[in-house]
Order: sequence, then structure tokens, then C-alpha cells
Amino acid sequence: MENKEIAQLLSETADLMEVAGEDSFRIRSYRNAAAVIQSHPERVAAIVVSTDRKVTDIPGIGKGIAGVLLEICQRGSFDRRDQMLAKYPASALELLKIQGLGPKSIALLYEHHNVRTVDDLERICREQKLRALPRMGAKLEEKVLRSIEAYRKSTGRFLLSFARRTADELIADFQSLPGIERAEAAGSLRRGRETVGDLDILVTGAGAPAALERIVAHPKSQETLGQGVNKASVSFGLERLQVDVRALAHESFGAAMQYFTGSKEHNVVLRTQALKQGLSLNEYGLFTLEGEQRVAGASEEEVYQRLGYAWIPPELRENSGEFEAAQNGALPKLIELADMRGDLHMHTTETDGKATLREMAEAAAALGYQYIAITDHSKALAMANGLDEARAVAFARQVRDLNREGLPLRVFSGIECDILRNGAMDLSEDALAELDLVIGSVHSHMNLEPAEMTDRLLRALESPSIRIVGHATGRRLSQRNSYPFDFEAVAARAATREVLFEINASPERLDLPGHLARVAKRKGCRFTISTDAHRPAHLHNMAFGVITARRGWLEAADVLNTRPLSEFESWLKEPRT
Repeated sequence: MENKEIAQLLSETADLMEVAGEDSFRIRSYRNAAAVIQSHPERVAAIVVSTDRKVTDIPGIGKGIAGVLLEICQRGSFDRRDQMLAKYPASALELLKIQGLGPKSIALLYEHHNVRTVDDLERICREQKLRALPRMGAKLEEKVLRSIEAYRKSTGRFLLSFARRTADELIADFQSLPGIERAEAAGSLRRGRETVGDLDILVTGAGAPAALERIVAHPKSQETLGQGVNKASVSFGLERLQVDVRALAHESFGAAMQYFTGSKEHNVVLRTQALKQGLSLNEYGLFTLEGEQRVAGASEEEVYQRLGYAWIPPELRENSGEFEAAQNGALPKLIELADMRGDLHMHTTETDGKATLREMAEAAAALGYQYIAITDHSKALAMANGLDEARAVAFARQVRDLNREGLPLRVFSGIECDILRNGAMDLSEDALAELDLVIGSVHSHMNLEPAEMTDRLLRALESPSIRIVGHATGRRLSQRNSYPFDFEAVAARAATREVLFEINASPERLDLPGHLARVAKRKGCRFTISTDAHRPAHLHNMAFGVITARRGWLEAADVLNTRPLSEFESWLKEPRT
């Protein structure tokens, strides 16, 4: 089993134990072990079954947890989990995904109303019974109903990062087979959608049929949903992501990539254009209506060209103006990962990060960056040990001292400063002025009315120190919706104040989303793409931020941290309007 899968079993068991009101020490031990295993660089399962290594050598793993891990590796579960699932239905875990509820709330609902499923929960809210329970009320009831609606919309969808890892694993497996020419992912993954419903992988070559056999026999395939001569579908992994693998002839690969990449709306327009020209477009190629002669299909480029368009990058294929741009030579030269020169949002052990200032700097240097900004939290985020004025200024001195030690990149001192409910910054302007870079972010009071949230953000933009608005909509994918506000008004003011919008590359955020980045660009805004990294491995998430920017039609010139160090330093010194 993979580390993530083991950590999930431990975390879910801890959640069920908390619902049951069991010993807090035991619950904490499971949670701590889950966190350790999730972040461990090696496969913990391999260590558990090893004859020459001990899993207890991993800090945070004691003898009790070691026994649990052995049981998990042997049979995929463990006694405590089985006991909890016998006491509570598996649907209790689903209830924990509803925003606004925690284990204690679920225990209360279970005790008073026998709430076992999301449907039960919705019924209780509709009957206005939740508000009558201790520590609950009408506002929570409304919030839970909204969260149920959002949860149902997201059910069966997976984060872009998860889909990418799964695709990369399977593609590498297929490419190891003899006779495979190409194996590539299509679908919403290729378009860079922030969540993915299923995974399409297209394979060509004489060995392509073997790929269909391989996916069906894969040890992580939970169920075979279908298998034929040219296609196999399985439910894959503990998460049961549907994976469709298609074997194709070489001459159809381009047409199939176009067809299965989508979007549906984009494909409808393209097929209509083909019919207007007396042609038929499907996954096998572009054909004449009479005689069914193939006129294109081996590559996407020839399909688009034959229909009168420049090739359209997958991220733009949403029928939102890309066809007109492709006909008029107005498609943007989209930003690429190789354009990135620095990362401007990351955290260290000074607050809630998992690596030191030096460790983060060295990891960024290894990626070839010219500069980074360290932006730990401010004091309002107490759970993250946020910095007060004195600590923020002292940390800026540490950054300056580190730069004098001759690092292979430049480190700038910054802070992710909370935007308080009244729109003020969490630290004094005098303290913020001591730092190189200030990101303003909302981390609290996200349930404000739209007008109040809009006013809050507009007031924050008046700060003389703020240079970037971090994860501006506050969303957490599959967990929390964006808070409502007048984005166009805020974007217009940000452009006037020369404050940039961050595209947060954390796979759980991808915020600003592409469609809002496009709106902001039209308003005259500029952007940064940063990872919000809390450990060195998170720095690799930059790729997901870039693909989100591409969905917003952004070019390298729109993004500040594509500039070389000298130009970035000049920007920091530019006077503000």
C-alpha cells in the first residue's frame, strides 16, 4: 500500500473514534502517525515488511502503531478500524466531509436523530431540527445545506494532482511494455481542470492490446467495468477512480486525442465546422462525407489546420472564444513552467511549515530558481504560530543574514499577513515596511455577506504595504466554496492600486481559478504564481499553478515571477500609486 492509503485508514479511524468520544490520547496517536506516514519520503509498507529495518526507527512511530501498520499491510485494515465500522456505518465518514460539522457534531446528530447518511443530515436541516441542538443554530443549518449541495456536486471528482500522479504511474507502466509507441492522458486532466471525474489514457503501437490486459490485471484495479478489443475500463485504487484505456491505430491518434480531450462544448463547435465543410469528425479521424476518405487524424495539428484553425492548446478548449482567436491569429502564447524564475509564497518552521528557512531555500535552488520569498503567517493565525511584529522584523533579519552566506539564489523576506474582518492588515504598517514583500490573505470570517466581504477586500487594498492578494476566493476544492464577493470591483481596484493577484498552486486551492484570472487580466491586473509550500516537496506544485494560469489565457508577461532577479528587485522598489 502507498503511504497516502495507509495514512487515510489511520485518519478515518481517528475520526470515527472521536465520533465515539474515545480516549483523546489514542486518537492523537493515530492522527500523528497518519501525518508522519503521509510525509515520509519512503514507502512505509516496504519498511514494515522488511527483515532488516524497523518501522519504529521512523520518528513518531511507536510499537503500538507498528503493530497496526503490520496488520494493515497484511490484510488492508486493522482491528480498531473494524470495531469502529461495526459501531458506525461507513457513511459516517462521508458526513465528516460536510463543511461545518466535526466529529462531536456528528456524534450529537447520531445520538439525537440517528443521522447516518448525508440524506439523513439534509432531512434534519430541512426540518429545522439541527438548529435546536446544543452549540448549533440557524446559520449553521444554512451553512450545512450549502455544503451538502457543494459536496454532491464534487462527489466522484478528484484533485488534478491526484489524477496526474495516477496517470503518470500508469503511463510509465504501459511504456515499459514492448511495442508501445505512445501513451498519453486526455480528458479533463489534459485540459487542466482543477478536479477530474475520470481518467482517459490513449495508447498506440503493436503492444497497445497488452496495455488493456495490464490495466485489468493491475493490483490496484478494484473492479473491471468493461473490457473489449479496443478499450478497458476499471475502478482504480482505494479512491475508485474510473480509468479508461483505449488502444488506437497510429493514424487515429491525433483525432482521438482531440475527441477525448474535449471539452464537450468545444467538440460540438468543431464537429459543426467539419459538417459545414462537407466533412465528418470523430475519434478515428476527419473524413469526407462521401466516400469516407480520411483527410486528417494522425495529429491534432492537422485536424485543426484542415478545419481552418491554428492548433488550440488543451487548456483553452472550453468554447470561450478560442475558435475566434485561432482563426484570427490571436491565440495567446501561454505561460510555461520553464518560464518561472521564482516562488513568492512559502512557509517554514517559524510558523506552520515543516522545513527550515535554509532547507526551503536549498530546495528552491535545486529547482533552478533565481529567487524566493519566505512568507510565514502573521499573528492572527494563532494555530499556525503566526508572527507578531517583533518576530516578523527579527525573521527579516535572519533572511538578510542567510543571503550574506552565499546561497545560489536570493531570498526575500515576506509575510502572508491576514486581512482582518474590518479590512485592516494583521500587523502594523511600520512592521510590514521592514519586509520585502507582503501578501494579504483572508483566513477567517469567510461567511460574511457579499457586500461586507467586498468592502473588506477593497479596504485591504488601501494598505500601502500589500503587494499581492493571496488565494483571493478562499476556496478549498471539494471542501469549501469560494466566499461570495464582487470580484470585478475588487479586480478593478487591485489594478488601480497595482496589487497583484496570486494564483495559488496548492492542488487543494488553485486559486485564482482560470476564469477569474481571465476576468482580472481584462481589468488590467497582473499576477504571481506561487506554491504556498509548507515543505520542500510542495515546491513541485508550481506545475499546477502554471496550468491554472494557462486556463486563464495568461502569458509569461502577465506573471511577475517569470522576470529575472534584477527586474523583480526593480519591481519591489517601484513607487505605488
